[in-house]
Amino acid sequence: MDSLNSLLDGFGTALTPVNLLWAAIGVLLGTAIGVLPGIGPAMAVALLLPVTYGLEPTGAFIMFAGIYYGAMFGGSTTSILLNTPGESASVVAAMEGNPMAKAGRGAQALAAAAVGHFAGGMIGTILLVVLAPTVASLAVDIGAPDYFAIMVLAFIAVTSVLGSSRIRGLASLLIGLTLGLVGLDQMTGQQRLTFGTLQLADGIDVVIVAVGLFAIGEALWVAAHLRRSSGEAIPVGRPWLGKADLRRTWKSWLRGPLIGFPFGAIPAGGAEIPTFLSYVTEKRLSRHRHEFGKGAIEGVAGPESAASASAAGTLVSMLTLGLPTTAVAAVMLAAFQQYGIQPGPLLFEREPDLVWGLIASLFVGMVLLLALNLPLAPIWTKLLRIPRPYLYAGILFFAAVGAYAVGGEALDLVILLIIGLIGFGMRRYGLPVLPAVIGVILGPAAEQQLRRALQISDGSVTGLVDTPFSVTVYVVVLLLLAWPLVKKAVSKGVRKRAAS
Repeated sequence: MDSLNSLLDGFGTALTPVNLLWAAIGVLLGTAIGVLPGIGPAMAVALLLPVTYGLEPTGAFIMFAGIYYGAMFGGSTTSILLNTPGESASVVAAMEGNPMAKAGRGAQALAAAAVGHFAGGMIGTILLVVLAPTVASLAVDIGAPDYFAIMVLAFIAVTSVLGSSRIRGLASLLIGLTLGLVGLDQMTGQQRLTFGTLQLADGIDVVIVAVGLFAIGEALWVAAHLRRSSGEAIPVGRPWLGKADLRRTWKSWLRGPLIGFPFGAIPAGGAEIPTFLSYVTEKRLSRHRHEFGKGAIEGVAGPESAASASAAGTLVSMLTLGLPTTAVAAVMLAAFQQYGIQPGPLLFEREPDLVWGLIASLFVGMVLLLALNLPLAPIWTKLLRIPRPYLYAGILFFAAVGAYAVGGEALDLVILLIIGLIGFGMRRYGLPVLPAVIGVILGPAAEQQLRRALQISDGSVTGLVDTPFSVTVYVVVLLLLAWPLVKKAVSKGVRKRAAS
């Protein structure tokens, strides 16, 4: 009942005309940016982060939530119509959505994706309302060893899941941890990696790191592989679903959140895994298995619902533990820190209006997403015809203006370019970007919790494993590290038996 009363208060905040306006702007901006190939929600939020400094925190986060969900739907649109995913979570939508579009059923594919996002977002946000306060109340009793263990789990899980190899994931994480070391040591006051430059004494702003790795790195990467012609979108009519389509999709819309939400809440790399799991599940349960690969509507509805619910799940660990599990959550955590707000167990007590206003705005944003994007789908496809040189030149310009607005220092632009080149190099050699961003944000906090735990135990390493919770987390970490080796050994044994 306390959660319900708090949520009703949150609706009072979210339904004010100003906040409704920010939610609508966020949904429209997010969808417009998400439609453009290669520009996902993380880049959208990172680019707009400096723009929101003049806003009240509640309005800014309501707009960010709208951008998050809008960009995810926009990524589905370009996947279905152009076979070019706007972000990694939209890859699965292209597998069935694009064949549907080529067969003249692009409208139905877009409608299945839109309703899937609505259903998944609604169910995921309801689970967020139910679970987040409970997780926050339990997290109050978590000490320094437990927090450090959770952060180690986040580092290992993200580097294990993302990228083409664990080595590349760890290399990306080390880049982020190194960038996070720049500045003054919080406990001793000594300078680290500042090269005698006073402007670096406060460290590198997380916003500059996020914009550099996402926006500059992506723009340079696309420029290096630029094609002069823009993609030609498949014409689409007004999205609608017939009775036969509804009979095939309603169960998929309900199953998706059951897969997507748990994966969003744990540090498992975002929506990529649950969307693929949802796709496999729908393929196994479908009575129209022969249509998969040729345009099965269940293969669009289920994964899109899972992706949207996963987005709601990421907010559980971000708001209650201060633990970002996706790139967007990492950028939003940076935004919280810019406003002097630290997500964690006490956030629900210290900033109840902001938190519950944000959660209530998710419900509002879902309705706006469905109401605005179903009729506007044909218009979004026209954005796909913007020539790539103009598009990415604009991104570089806004990224530079945003980075300069952070501190007003010319050095920030130099740092932005250097980090952008690092982002370009990471893409060139297949290093995932998310571990680096999480390393920058969580690295200093992990170092602080490690030092606190060692101080409490008088320097004894056993102080890191002196609670049941931390021991449990480290067991999970060992399982994550050992699982590929066990899997490899088992497969070798199976092959030997088959050969004999």
